[in-house]
Amino acid sequence: MNLNIFLMDGYGMYVWSAFVFTFLVCLILYFKTRKSLRKLERDFKEEVEKLSVEQIDSLKTGKISKDILNSQTKTK
Repeated sequence: MNLNIFLMDGYGMYVWSAFVFTFLVCLILYFKTRKSLRKLERDFKEEVEKLSVEQIDSLKTGKISKDILNSQTKTK
């Protein structure tokens, strides 16, 4: 195997380190975003469970909240 492909005439160290750094930053951002999304979903679910039947029925008339409430029932 030709090592010049990875060395890139001496610039490989900079190129590959930048690639690894970018990959790690994207991975960290993904996990942080996923963690905060799950926390927000838990908080929303707790708030919905505290609502009365009349309040839930009034929420179901809106398209966005209807989609959210339907997705919550599918995950149970």
